[in-house]
Amino acid sequence: MRMRWARAAVALAVVGLLATAQAQAAVDRSPPANPHLGPLGSATMHGDAESSDTTPLPGPGAAVRARFVELGAACPTILVGGDGIPQALCTAVVDRAPTVFLLNPATGDPVAELRLRRGGLLGGVYAYLDDRNRMVTADGSGDLLWVAHDGARLFVERRLPIAAAVTGHCGKPGCDTFASATPDWAGRIWFATEHAVVGTADPRTGAVRATALPVGESVQNSLSSAPGGVAVATDRALYLLTAGPDGTPRVRWRRAYDRGPARKPGQLSWGTGATPTFFGPASGSEYLAITDNAAPREHLLVYRAASGTPVCSVPVFAPGASGTENSPIGVGRSVFVASTYGYPYPAGAIGPSVPAAGPVAGGLARIDVTAAGCATTWTSDVKSAAVPRLSLADGKLYTVVRRTRLPGGQSTPLDDYFYTVLDAATGRLDAQAYLGTGAPFDTLQMVGSIAAGRVQYQGAVSGLFRIAPQ
Repeated sequence: MRMRWARAAVALAVVGLLATAQAQAAVDRSPPANPHLGPLGSATMHGDAESSDTTPLPGPGAAVRARFVELGAACPTILVGGDGIPQALCTAVVDRAPTVFLLNPATGDPVAELRLRRGGLLGGVYAYLDDRNRMVTADGSGDLLWVAHDGARLFVERRLPIAAAVTGHCGKPGCDTFASATPDWAGRIWFATEHAVVGTADPRTGAVRATALPVGESVQNSLSSAPGGVAVATDRALYLLTAGPDGTPRVRWRRAYDRGPARKPGQLSWGTGATPTFFGPASGSEYLAITDNAAPREHLLVYRAASGTPVCSVPVFAPGASGTENSPIGVGRSVFVASTYGYPYPAGAIGPSVPAAGPVAGGLARIDVTAAGCATTWTSDVKSAAVPRLSLADGKLYTVVRRTRLPGGQSTPLDDYFYTVLDAATGRLDAQAYLGTGAPFDTLQMVGSIAAGRVQYQGAVSGLFRIAPQ
């Protein structure tokens, strides 16, 4: 009898180990590295060209010390180049002008800053670092900018005019604005505008080409690129595009999604809140995912990137409290979706929400692509206040949690914020550390970027946190 129990115990242990190994294997495939970008994990707001929101580096871990750096600006984009020097693209609180800060990697303090000309709101959000550690973005001048640094000084090294492509479809200056940019594998810089023009700029020749997507659509999130094409989500559809012989963008496929009856509380626009995410277990980019805006529950939508063939549609979060403004994390066969339903953005939302407000509902879910479709592996009730970042080195999800003080998840200006670590394989809450109380420390669903040395930089409403191991 004892021998049988021993054998049974061993068998159960083996099954448990296999299950854990299989769960971990689903989250350990790095995306392909774009040769025109800086390091994987810290070259774009969402980590890489594919917008996987992963990093190959380990995070700070459980025991940390956090330092807040006041900048008088909201800092949604903090990037780290191959030289190890962090750069932050922030939006000034007073006049919303975009400002680039060069940071001391030992402290997070700014050592240089460069104010750019104000354009559209998204022109002060999305940027990337190229393979020479230059920040590539656009400002209100209508030019693509390459912002370089020499260790103690920031300067515009190069400009490439794209204004004619941005506003050519509507005919006058200011009728449309730059939204985001990303390079493809040939080195072209793809850009999108808020009124759904998609263009390319060739840094070698200066040639600029553009294609207008259907009238009435808008782009409120970033572009993503993979070897097979460039993805953009409008407020009505997901597109995969490729470049023609002269660089003109061509639509390979379009998939409309359910945009719901209206913008939901905790979203900035009516439609998907997601930058498209490439992921997959073989090439790292065979699938493409977004979330829709359906009511009463939104869905994670997964497509085959090459053809646009639907793989699955999975409802996430509770009915009537289901919505997100965040891009999903995607790696291997796994996708992680965080709810932002009810999150109180201070400004910038487009149009009224229905209902006008709601509680901070919270929620985080992992969905795995299987041979039969997709299945929800685990859910968590954490109230994430930042886009989580997944470390492929330690298998942890790093985010910030907003702890509301009133019952029912009602937010106040005196809510508390906690650095938070979850286990990606199980959803278990591993660690938390207090960051601060009140609006200045609100991480406002911004992305955390992890650098070498297990240091995390996390943007907030009035500056940024530098979080490091104790």
